[in-house]
Amino acid sequence: MAMDGVRDSNGTQLTDGDSVTLIKDLKVKGTSTTLKRGTLVKNIRLTDDPAEIECNAEKVKGLVLKTAFLKKA
Repeated sequence: MAMDGVRDSNGTQLTDGDSVTLIKDLKVKGTSTTLKRGTLVKNIRLTDDPAEIECNAEKVKGLVLKTAFLKKA
């Protein structure tokens, strides 16, 4: 499904099912929720875009995050 070469902010290869940690506070569009730096996001899914991953975080389901704000846990 996804191209190889999906990498986190440190250049580490990411695969489906990996856990990642946020390296920056991120506001979630359409909600009043802010995901804090250091939040662990488990079981990510790769997308067709190598700069984005899909995941479910704390209270937010079906979230798409940029890999520039993530590091592999």
